[in-house]
Formats: sequence, C-alpha cells, structure tokens
Amino acid sequence: MTIFGANEIAQREPDARRLGWIRLAIGVVQGLALYLLYLSLARQLWATNELRMLWPATVPGLFAPLVLVFAWLPVVLLGAVGRMRLRTLLIWSATAAAVLALMGWWSVIWGVRPNGLNEPLASPVVFIASAVMLFIAHHLILPADRARRWIAPYPAYFDTAWKAGVQLALSVAFTGAFWLLLFLGAGLFNVIGIDFLSDLIRQDWFSIPVTTLTFSAAVHLTDVKDGLIRGVRTVVLMLLSWLMPVMTLITAAFILVLPFAGVGRLWDEGYGTGLMLLAAAALIILINAAYQDGEPDGAPPAMLQWAARIAGVLLAPLMGLALWGMALRIGQHGLTPERIIALTCVLLGVVYAAGYAFAAVKPGPWMRPLERTNVIAAVATVLAILALFTPIADPARLSVADQMRRLESGRVSAERFDYAFLRFDAGRSGLRALERLSQSDDPEVARRASEARHVADRYTLDQIAPGLTIEVLPGSPALPENFLDDPAPGDQRASCRSEGGCLAAARDLNGDGQMEWLVANAYRLAVYQRISEGWREIGGYEVNACRPRRLDARDLLRGGLTLVPSPLPDLAVDGARIPLTPRVDCAP
Repeated sequence: MTIFGANEIAQREPDARRLGWIRLAIGVVQGLALYLLYLSLARQLWATNELRMLWPATVPGLFAPLVLVFAWLPVVLLGAVGRMRLRTLLIWSATAAAVLALMGWWSVIWGVRPNGLNEPLASPVVFIASAVMLFIAHHLILPADRARRWIAPYPAYFDTAWKAGVQLALSVAFTGAFWLLLFLGAGLFNVIGIDFLSDLIRQDWFSIPVTTLTFSAAVHLTDVKDGLIRGVRTVVLMLLSWLMPVMTLITAAFILVLPFAGVGRLWDEGYGTGLMLLAAAALIILINAAYQDGEPDGAPPAMLQWAARIAGVLLAPLMGLALWGMALRIGQHGLTPERIIALTCVLLGVVYAAGYAFAAVKPGPWMRPLERTNVIAAVATVLAILALFTPIADPARLSVADQMRRLESGRVSAERFDYAFLRFDAGRSGLRALERLSQSDDPEVARRASEARHVADRYTLDQIAPGLTIEVLPGSPALPENFLDDPAPGDQRASCRSEGGCLAAARDLNGDGQMEWLVANAYRLAVYQRISEGWREIGGYEVNACRPRRLDARDLLRGGLTLVPSPLPDLAVDGARIPLTPRVDCAP
C-alpha cells in the first residue's frame, strides 16, 4: 500500500512539475504582453506603418481588444491547462480570444464614448462583464468536457466553480501579500539609505511581469494542494450557509413592513432597484452555499433547509419590486445604456426567482429544481453579456432608438430633449442620431442638434442651450423680464435646463417691500435679489439637511412656506457686512 502510494506520487510529480512550468510560462508571456501594451499607450505610439507592423497595438482600435485578450485569456488558460482535453482547450481558447477581441473592439470603435478620454481602453463595464462571462462559460465547459457530455452532472458544476472561486481568491490574496512584502522590504532598505528595491518596484518592466508571474505561481500552488482548497471551500460554505437565516429574516421583515412604510419611498433615493438586486444576489449566493452539490449525505440541518425554502420564495417579491422600479424609471425617462444593463440584470434575477420559488414549494428532494435553474441562468447570463457588448444588442444603439422615438412622438419636447446624451453618452449611434436631427424639419430641433454636435464638453453645451424651464407658482407675478438672461456658472438657474425644470415663487423675505424670488430645483431652494445689473443669487436653503430621505424642494414650495425671523443680526466691520452662518442643528 505504501509502495503503491509512493509510486503514484512519483508518477504524478513530473505532471505537476510540467504543469508548473507551463503556468509560469503563461504568466511570463502575459506580463510581457501587458507591459508592451502599457508602453505603447504611455508613449502614444500611433505613428508609422513600420511601427504598426512591428506591434499591432499601435493601430487605433486594436489596443483595447489586445488588452482584454491578454488580461483575461491567460487566466482562463491557467485554469484549463492540465484539466481540459487539448482539442477542447484549443477550441475554447480561440473562441474566448475572438469574443474578447470583438467586445474590446466594439467598445471603442462603436460603443459608448468613442471620442472620450478613455478611448484606447474598453470601458470599465466591459472589463467586468467580460470577466464574468469567461468565468461562467469556462465552468460550464470544463465539467462537461471532463464528463464527456454536453451537460455535466450538477455536482461537477458545483465542485468546479466553487473550487475555482476559492482558488482565484487565494491567488489574488497571495499576489497582494507578495507586493506587501516587497514594499516592506523596500521600506527597510530605505531606512539605511539603499533605494535599489524601491526603485526597482517602481519600474513598469518589473512590476507588471512579476505580478502576472506571481499570480500564475499562486494558481499552480493552490492547484496542486487540492485538499487544502476543498477544506477552505468547506469552511467558507459552512459560514455562508449560517448567514442565510439572518438574510432571510431581514428580507422577510423588509417585505412585511414595506406596505406600511410606503412602497413609493423605495424610489425616493434613486437606488432602490440596485438595493433589490443586491439583496436578491445575496440570497442566491447564500442559498447555494447551503445547498452545495445537492447530495443527500451533505444536506444541511432542517433549520437551514426551511430557511432556504423561505428565501427562495422571498426572491419573487424582491425581483417584482426591482422590475417595477425599472419600469417606472424607463417610463419616465426612456432607455439609456445603464438602464438597459440594469434591466438585463433584473430579468436574469427574475429567472432565478422563478426557479428558486418553484424549487422551494415543489414536493420531493429538497430544492432539487434549483440545479436546473442555476445552469439555465448561467447560460442566459453568458448569452446576455455576449448580446449586450457586441453588435447584437448594443445598449447605446437601443437607447438612441428609444430616445428618438420619444422625441418624434412628442413625449419629450425639443426644449427638454437630452441632446447631451446623444453627444457624450451614446457612442457613434448617438453622433449619427444628432446628425439626422440637425437636418430635422423642426427648426428648434435642428438648431439644438447642430449646436450639440460642435461642442467639446457638457458645460459648453449647457451654456449655449437656451430655454430655461422655470414654472411660476400660481399666485405669483410673472417672472421679471431679464430674470432668464444668461445665468452665471454655478447659478442655480442654469440647472433649470435639466429634465424636470424649476419652480419659482415671489416672496418679500426681508420686509423691505421688494420681492425676492425663490427658485427650487429637485434639491435646493435658491433666493434671488434684484441688483442694478439684473438678478443675483444671494443664498439658498438646503431642504434636505435634516431629512432622513430626500425631498423635492419644488414640492415644498408648492406646499407653502412659513417665514421664521432670524434671531441674530448681521455684523458690520469696517463697512463690510458679515452675515451669520448658522450651524445646522437637526435636533427637534
């Protein structure tokens, strides 16, 4: 028995050693490639055809695809080498590289902000989405390849994905610890006047390759210690599973209290939908931590089983609220790329909610339909990311089409249409739409679109865009003739160009017989006083300084205001008047 074990170890050692060298080579190639990409960006090498032949990253539009490929593809190879059949590995690597290149190219050539400061790089959301897509797709393909089936048994999916997640976290932590030690060593040498190490770690040719090499070494070290990874994973899953009853209780209490607190308050702060999604994601992760691979011998205690069933049912109202919030927001303001991505996340959450609710109430083995739901949702997530960040369902293109429909149907007037969105937030689709609008039969639309096409930044567009939207409160006189003339930068009247506009009312605040004007936007109440040159903002009221939730200053103005005399006078020093600056005291 002992001899056989020794022979088995001796046979496996060359394989582990060979895999180690392969992974280190992957890390070195990744580091050198990323360093050359960084060098080409830092030096702005977009010059000659000869240079482009030597290094294709210097060709505009190829830099972002290459960064995505060399940032994420080596990580996939580190996890696939030695575990996946060679043919599958080659096909999957080529497919992943092609998809990453397409996502990076589309982001900078046609997607959002093609002319922005970050043009050479894909947008951050593309980096995150591509990483998520690769992680999910890789752990759908690897178990299926090892099982020699199109769809692997669910325990294989669970084991592979959760093991890889723990391994990835430990590898990142190891790389971070390595750099902490380098900085510590540099500090020690600096104390005695030796700067070699601190100078070395500041060199890009050293820091980038050594980081990728360290990460590759960490992946290999954690891979050969399979028992260690499984032990860490077991502890993490056990701890997470016992957090599930806490999150379930919190969610249940929230849903029960919500009708009494007022559902409308969810949307007052502007991030209610995001909170619903985060709560749902937390429940999904914790339910899976308790369920694990679904094998009967690993079933959790009855308390956790019932908590998981309740949590599965609670996902439905959470996602219903998130879907309602998205519908309200889109109905009010139309589609934007951010709202399309958020809506996609909500719809994927609905898939989880439906499957988990069915698993919770279905008789039979505990939560067994959860397995099929996880696989279906994983495939749907990969397909959704592919669609959103390629030409298939480009959020910028869909958003522009929706905003144009709102303008053409009259739901949004020419004065209140968001030309800045087309100019700065919708990529080339927005620029093309602006070009079409500049030739519109409506002279106001054509003029505003033409102005938007030729500005360099939002501030300039705000300055040239006339038409302040200020509604006068009934019972107040008409706005003075010159009140809307060219507000200075920072003047609250300039914010009245945004959607929703402002509300104004005349009041004699100081009892001098002259009317001051109160102008309210969504956040603040500004006070204007007549001067020889026109009207000047002399101050304002921060209406939400003592409020636990945001109130619209326009609603306060509509509801009527009570003037409370100031108890303390101003000071006069050498002819200068110094007003009292009150301390905000939120006590009753």
